[in-house]
Amino acid sequence: MGKLIDINNYPVSIVLKSLLKDKTTRKNIIFATRVCTENGTKIDETEQITVELLKGFGNNMIQPRVLKSQETQEVRTRNKAEVFTPSWICNKMNNHCDDEWFGRKNVFNIEKDQTWEPTINPVPFKEKKEWQRYVDSKRLEITCGEAPYIVSRYDTTTAELIPISRRIGILDRKLRVVNENTENEKEWLKWAYRAFQSVYGYEFQGDNLLIARINLLNTFVDYMNDKWKRNPDEKELKKITNIIVWNLWQMDGITGTVPFGKPQERNKQITIFDYMVGINDSEPEQLDCKIYDWRSNESLTYRSLKGGRK
Repeated sequence: MGKLIDINNYPVSIVLKSLLKDKTTRKNIIFATRVCTENGTKIDETEQITVELLKGFGNNMIQPRVLKSQETQEVRTRNKAEVFTPSWICNKMNNHCDDEWFGRKNVFNIEKDQTWEPTINPVPFKEKKEWQRYVDSKRLEITCGEAPYIVSRYDTTTAELIPISRRIGILDRKLRVVNENTENEKEWLKWAYRAFQSVYGYEFQGDNLLIARINLLNTFVDYMNDKWKRNPDEKELKKITNIIVWNLWQMDGITGTVPFGKPQERNKQITIFDYMVGINDSEPEQLDCKIYDWRSNESLTYRSLKGGRK
């Protein structure tokens, strides 16, 4: 089995720096959990994830939960309530949502115990433009981890790779519809981008978020290869990465803000004012997380969206 996550090769290596960006802070996402590397180096939870750090620690630094040691998995479950869901359950829950949207069952697959059989014929829609409405319909995976509900490149509990024809993620379903309803590459790209713009997810832990972003990036490559027998070029990779980084963001789901508050400036020169207000007594400034509404072409805070803004 090939590497599930590979930061040193195409396509990730081309856009890795961008994949690490936080649109709210305009800095990098942070680890948000204490990390101890193989050589014993300890990384604080507020440390930003950088290309240099990742390259220095090697490819094994960022890997799916299922490939981490049992001890590490248990610690993260105990400290961060990290538990991942097998693909058959993701499929069952995504099917329920689609049953509601379509008003009928077995649209994308037929469940069989802890597996499923994909439907063979193109997904039927009642109206001519209804497939576009489905692609544009917004979906959010809360505390998304490696984003198994959005894309299903592999089963997050077994590391088993899943072929495109059997994928069950929310975005996988949208891309299947795009494949079945577009006739040329230009139209496919337009609606593939819109499919990515319609799915959102937030995650607390930085390594999980990076893996989720990489999973979406690799999904774009997989479907373009499958449909058009080519890899995305650098311009296309940068465009899809910008969408992914906006739509999958780092957030404390309880507060709707950046974990641990505003990143502290490094190498900041201490002034007399700092001593007057108390360097260690001041609380970090909370930042409302920003997301992007691609149809209205504007950024907004997650809090405003949760509060009822449409």
